[in-house]
Amino acid sequence: MIRQAWDRFSLYLPVLLMGLLALGTWWLVRNAPVPVSPQAERKANHQPDYFMTSFSLKSFDATGRLQSEVQGDIARHYPDTDTLEIDKARIRSVSREGQRTLATADRALTNADASEVQLFGNAVVTREPLPARPGAPAKPRMEFRSEFLHAYTKTERVRSDQPVILIRGNDQFTADGMDYDNLNQVMQLRGRVRGVLQPGPGK
Repeated sequence: MIRQAWDRFSLYLPVLLMGLLALGTWWLVRNAPVPVSPQAERKANHQPDYFMTSFSLKSFDATGRLQSEVQGDIARHYPDTDTLEIDKARIRSVSREGQRTLATADRALTNADASEVQLFGNAVVTREPLPARPGAPAKPRMEFRSEFLHAYTKTERVRSDQPVILIRGNDQFTADGMDYDNLNQVMQLRGRVRGVLQPGPGK
């Protein structure tokens, strides 16, 4: 009797073990800890990673020609935007033909190679005069003044959406905004535009 019961039990033992195994697997899957998903990369905080005081940074092209120089009282570098914020900024750039452009402001924000500079507070951009050359006329001194100027040193453009004063040689203009393209010699003045033109030599 006992032997017959054992034989029957033996027949169903594999099935029973398989059932227990399946049940155990289900239990493990159900109660296993949920894998921690990798956290989304944190956006870099807009916090400076280093400071500079009373500094001077120079940029040169492949031939060793000076392209730009950035000076200031204090500078803060922001790694998330790779920009430099400068207090009491003084920026100088030199074109291929040797013409110098100077920019000063209470505060400036420039990209890594100083090809794009935003000037805030008492912003002044001055382009020094350039004598005439064979096949190229002389370029008079130009000066831009505003509470905000956006300068592009490589493409030689200056923009502003705030009131500006433009001095070209002995002439002076005021406007509510402007876009100046030095390479194409195009000036766009917006809003209320006023100008004072001085007579040239011999007039």
